[in-house]
Amino acid sequence: MTSFIGFILAIIVLSVLSGMVQGNKKKRKRSTGKRQTAVKKSTTQSTSTTFNRSSTTCRADDMLLKTPLDQINGAEFERLLSLYFRDQGYTVKEVGVGGKDGGVDLVIIDKRGEKTAVQAKCYAEHNKVQVMTVRELVGAKRNHDCILSLLVTTSDLTADAKQEAEQFKVDYWHGGLVENKLRAWGKWQPAKTKAKLRKASSSTVKTITCSCGAPMVQRKNKEGAMFWGCSNYPSCRKTRAI
Repeated sequence: MTSFIGFILAIIVLSVLSGMVQGNKKKRKRSTGKRQTAVKKSTTQSTSTTFNRSSTTCRADDMLLKTPLDQINGAEFERLLSLYFRDQGYTVKEVGVGGKDGGVDLVIIDKRGEKTAVQAKCYAEHNKVQVMTVRELVGAKRNHDCILSLLVTTSDLTADAKQEAEQFKVDYWHGGLVENKLRAWGKWQPAKTKAKLRKASSSTVKTITCSCGAPMVQRKNKEGAMFWGCSNYPSCRKTRAI
């Protein structure tokens, strides 16, 4: 009789222990599930708030006119340039929509009917335009019946790319010149960051201004001699000796 009672008690104890183990497992699963959900949410939130330069989406024009160059993607940069050139009196054809540009993003036509093939590169400052981009633009401009070519970038060109541009008479605007032109335009008014304000206040670089009001940039003639040329070329062809 005693052994039978002991057997019953043992079964009860095992049942209680088994229930406790199962309860702990369920608690662990619930807590693990909550942690995974929290991680997913935080990842989604961080992704949605992180700027993606490679994105092909384009925000509304009024937003682009308030956004710094380092916070826009390639498609938005093309759109911003399109707005700029239209206000400068050009007829603009956006041929590179969707990234399938074949080396040309915009074709701008001045009042004389002269066509310029424009390639826009929205890069970070440390990412310079390579020589292959210049070569693609030189070849692609013929496909759009363009006489002139212009490479516009938010960064700069490598030394080889600059040499190639000078050899094949490809005009180019680097990031600093692009920003100056857009600010002189007046419609592009992005909020200045503290870092840019400090940089601007500490800058002592002398700027040469053309009689038309645009800044002048250094260029080389066929003999290799340097001269100042208007940044509004080809609409303004004024030069100044260095």
